[in-house]
Amino acid sequence: MDLVKHVTDFVGVREEKFYKTTLFRTDGLMLGLNCLEPGQVQKPHDHADQDKFYYVVEGEGVFWLGEERVTAVAQQLIFAPAGLLHGVENQSDSRLTLLVGIAPAP
Repeated sequence: MDLVKHVTDFVGVREEKFYKTTLFRTDGLMLGLNCLEPGQVQKPHDHADQDKFYYVVEGEGVFWLGEERVTAVAQQLIFAPAGLLHGVENQSDSRLTLLVGIAPAP
């Protein structure tokens, strides 16, 4: 396994749905990259037994965190504990790039 990766080497685009790729996966953690073009959405969902975080690498996103909607920009970190409804929408005019980490189910 390559233990050092440059996030920008994994940025991508999909027209029909936001782009996502896995950077690292172990029994204890999955790290991936999600790229949302303007107007793209990761619909609200939850993980009953998995904590998740989003780190905004570039751009701006509107995040669902339960009943709350929060706008986050580059260098901000968003935490969605297990069971909390979460998702994100890119309402801006430029790409939103997110480093995403999720703990595998126990």
